[in-house]
Amino acid sequence: MTVDTSALDAGRSGSFKIGGEIAIHRLGFGAMRITGAGVWGEPEDRDEALRTLKRCPEIGIDFIDTANSYGPDVSEELIREALYPYDNILIATKAGFTRPRAGAWKVNGDPEHLRTEAIKSCDKLGVSQIGLWQLHRVDPDVPRDEQFAAVKSLIDDGIVRHVGLSEVGVDDIEAAAKVFPVATVQNLYNLADRKHEDVLDYCDAHSIGFIPWYPLAAGELAQDGSILDEVARAHDASPSQIALAWLLARSPVMLPIPGTSKVAHLEENVAAADITLSAEEFAALDAAARAAV
Repeated sequence: MTVDTSALDAGRSGSFKIGGEIAIHRLGFGAMRITGAGVWGEPEDRDEALRTLKRCPEIGIDFIDTANSYGPDVSEELIREALYPYDNILIATKAGFTRPRAGAWKVNGDPEHLRTEAIKSCDKLGVSQIGLWQLHRVDPDVPRDEQFAAVKSLIDDGIVRHVGLSEVGVDDIEAAAKVFPVATVQNLYNLADRKHEDVLDYCDAHSIGFIPWYPLAAGELAQDGSILDEVARAHDASPSQIALAWLLARSPVMLPIPGTSKVAHLEENVAAADITLSAEEFAALDAAARAAV
């Protein structure tokens, strides 16, 4: 697909209301890759990372997902530098990991840690309240109810407005929903990795936003001569654009957040909002992916 950068508009991906009240365009941006190697430290090309962030609202992206652990703190700081005061942009962040070194992630669901990090994210982002804050992981070493109670206190104290969960099952969502409204779920999901189909279906049935991370992966389906390759050629598009278009067609609660640190790659991703798959193409891609799994 030849990208006409003057006509890009993430708004053509459709809209969704976070928590039933914050309207966003369904195609957002994931800000993990604007950090350094191993999701650690400053990006290799800081100026390009800032240009990428600044380009987001110009092409209709009004939903940006980050986490305090990206950098750590670096992603949040760059977002503030590039986009503050966030006019009509929802900045979502997460907590629940500590980062001892590059490439290392340690789950930490200690209630005091979660509260401290949420307040710290407010400071890093320069906001008095986080519009969407997500529990990055449910810590298996801390009673689940204690983690959920800590999250509820963040809502009660006005530190966060809406809350999401990440890498959870239906049981986790139902348990959390007894303590606070679950606005979003962010799980690994893409055309080639479908293990969370039941979670997506649950979110679809309950109007919970589903944020697929690692959304562009296609595995063996991206090989030359595959159905993904054939559909991509038919649309003069890249396989990753078709994989993204397939996600957008999969469910109205799907909120893909492909990430990059390059403006050109960002523009290529947003161009996928203009691709309309036929019912036959969607079904063929779905069948091929299920067969591969």
